[in-house]
Order: sequence, then structure tokens, then C-alpha cells
Amino acid sequence: MEAVKAELNKTPRSLSKQARRKQLIEATIKCIADKGLSGTTMADVTQQAGLSLGIVNLHFQSKEKLLIETLSYISDEYTSGLNEIFNDDKLTPEQKILAHINFDFSRKIIDRNKLAVWFAFWGETKSRPTYLSICASYISEIANNLTHLFAVLKQQGGYSTVNPDLVCTCYTALSDGLWLDLLITPKGLKPAQAQAVAMHYLATQFPNHFKSQTGH
Repeated sequence: MEAVKAELNKTPRSLSKQARRKQLIEATIKCIADKGLSGTTMADVTQQAGLSLGIVNLHFQSKEKLLIETLSYISDEYTSGLNEIFNDDKLTPEQKILAHINFDFSRKIIDRNKLAVWFAFWGETKSRPTYLSICASYISEIANNLTHLFAVLKQQGGYSTVNPDLVCTCYTALSDGLWLDLLITPKGLKPAQAQAVAMHYLATQFPNHFKSQTGH
């Protein structure tokens, strides 16, 4: 990451291919947040990035390829952050779940431009098989990891009535809804409040593990 930041501080002509693509994708995120998927043009992206249209065409060839790369970029950013948590052997299952929730409502993830992009792509998955494939892949991976952690907590706490698959489905739906609230009512729901709502739900399922996190 630091290497990419260093690259972005270089003069435009000297940027590496990786840094240039990142610059264009970040410009695309801003354009989609402002104008939506259909309203965003290659010209908009080049203007936002301060580059020529030829540069964008050189790296992505078409708007559709640029959009696919943008969706892959934010998906990879999200899943890589969670995988660091899931694969950290120093964390207990409870700590991993807490870290997951902290990550879900961190400033990096709930950036309003990125949230707008998420919902823009999700709205197109029915008619765009490629978008659906990318989204389904990361959703499945995260669900499997989270369900496994919930299953471990069920065993640890003797929560006989808890269904780990159902808890995962409920938490995912809840977090998606909270993301939407954070996007459309930025002066209403605050990130800390959204996180508290998510924690309250988990405390109802795993009270012996999470009751102290909710203040009860």
C-alpha cells in the first residue's frame, strides 16, 4: 500500500501501470457515486483523474471493462481486509467477530462514495451476470467464514437454539441495511450507532460472549 501511495506522488508521466490503474479506478468510484453507473462516461473518469481519454482506453479499452475492474477492486479490498481477520491465529473466534464488525463500520469501508458504488452495482446484478458472479463469490466466501465462527461460539457457549447459518444471514442483511442508512441519511445514523445496532443483535444470539459489548 505504501508503495502505491509513493507511486501516486510521482509526476503523471512517471506513474507505474499499477498506480495509474488505481488512480483511474478511484476516479471511477467518485464518478459513479456522483452520477451512477449509467451516467458515468469514460470522459467523466478522465476529467476526474486529470488524464486524457487515450490513457483510460489504453488501460481498460471500454467503459464496461473499467466498471468490472472497479467492482473487483472494491470487492478485493473488502475481502482482503476480512481475510486478514479470519486468518489471524492470534485472535479468538469472539475477537474475530468483533474485528469483523469493527471493519464493517470502519471509515475505510463506510466511505459514502464506496457505499454508493456498492449499491449501484448490487442494483445491476440481475441483468449483469458478470457483476452477479463477482458479488456472489465474495458474499459466499465471507458467509462461510462468518458462519464457521458463529458455529464455534454456539459450541463454546452451549447456545442450543442458535442456528449459525440463520445468524449469518440476519447479520449480513442487518449490516447491508445499516450501510444503506449511512448512505442515504448521513446526518441521521452515525457509524458508531450502526455498529452498536449490529452488536446488539449479536448479543441477543450470543449473550455470554457479547453482553459486555452492548453495555448490558
